[in-house]
Amino acid sequence: MTLMNTLGAVIFGLALLHTFSAKFFEVLAHKNTAHAGLFHLLGEVEVVFGFWAFVLIVVMALVSGGDAAVSYAESRQYTEPLFVFVVMVVAASRPVLELVGRVLKALARFTPVPDTIALVWFGLAVVPLLGSLITEPAAMTLAALMLAPKIFRQGIPEWLKYAALGVLFVNVSIGGTLTSYAAPPVLMVAAAWQWDSAFMLATFGWKAAVAVVLNATVVTLLLRKHIAGLTTDASTQTTPTEPVPLIVSLIHLAFLAGVVVFAHHPVFFLGLFLFFMGYTQAYERHQSPLILKEGLLVGFFLAGLVVLGGMQQWWLQPIVASLAPHTLFFAALGLTAITDNAALTYLGSLIAGLSDQAKYLLVAGAVAGGGLTVIANAPNPAGVALLKRGFNDESIGAVGLLLGALPPTIVAAVMFLL
Repeated sequence: MTLMNTLGAVIFGLALLHTFSAKFFEVLAHKNTAHAGLFHLLGEVEVVFGFWAFVLIVVMALVSGGDAAVSYAESRQYTEPLFVFVVMVVAASRPVLELVGRVLKALARFTPVPDTIALVWFGLAVVPLLGSLITEPAAMTLAALMLAPKIFRQGIPEWLKYAALGVLFVNVSIGGTLTSYAAPPVLMVAAAWQWDSAFMLATFGWKAAVAVVLNATVVTLLLRKHIAGLTTDASTQTTPTEPVPLIVSLIHLAFLAGVVVFAHHPVFFLGLFLFFMGYTQAYERHQSPLILKEGLLVGFFLAGLVVLGGMQQWWLQPIVASLAPHTLFFAALGLTAITDNAALTYLGSLIAGLSDQAKYLLVAGAVAGGGLTVIANAPNPAGVALLKRGFNDESIGAVGLLLGALPPTIVAAVMFLL
């Protein structure tokens, strides 16, 4: 253990404390108008890890020298933050949202419940499972924008909002396990352990699907009296009067598919994104404002997590390597809440000699705990950025999210332990 390792762990701990106290700063911003701007900045969850990553680099430059700090920052892998930014913006475009909304509304007519209740259930169950095809960040973006005007608004009890948010985060985390490429914690180990999509569907997928359906059904039943008869658009954006032609929506879906296919090749998906930006400008009459600010903030958050998380291997990996399989499951479930489930499974993939049972339980614990905190799963910051305005003080409290996510996490854990 070097001095820099110790300082890295301390700074990471301070970033965690800052993350969990973000709502406190938002409350201060409303009470202290003289410094409201500063408190709002400190209360932005998406800013926290980027800010503390900058602190880490400065400290590293002072302790180890500027060259070491630059080398460390450049050695990090930023593909995931870039991908999440791009896929959020493309998936949240008006043509994609309207097409998905029309399809789900058509399906809702065949259900025995009011359309709004069916659409809420689809947003909490079907879209998270769709994340196994379009990736979890895209599923989180679509689900959040569909659910925001229905659940995350004035008139819904705050505890129910947190219950729905917890279900959404947990369901997205486990809903991507039907394939081997959509969930970040699975992607980290799939190649190393030769886990293909057939293996994931047979081993994880059906259990995740049962948990997703059960979680979504329970919280929809709790919400039904607050949403029955509600008529809102599937998008949070202002909808222009001119309808989007089908061909435009299909072109947007093609861009989204291309981004997903090249998810591990930033040169290609960033190039596609630039073409996408040009297309939206060319046909601006069919667009709503792109969520560039929200996407950039989420990318900044994840990049900060990449920088800070890279200094935690020295204490995380020995813990993972030393535990018995079932103890490893619960340790992974808990550690995910304070790290990132993809980082945790990546460390597991570096350990030689893990049994097949230990591999399964490590990943199962990591994905089951992916909804407990905003940093537990890569798509969670996207959900926070898109939904926080629907909560009191326009901020999502760490305790509220934890309590809301506990019941669906327990359901997921029980299913994975079967």
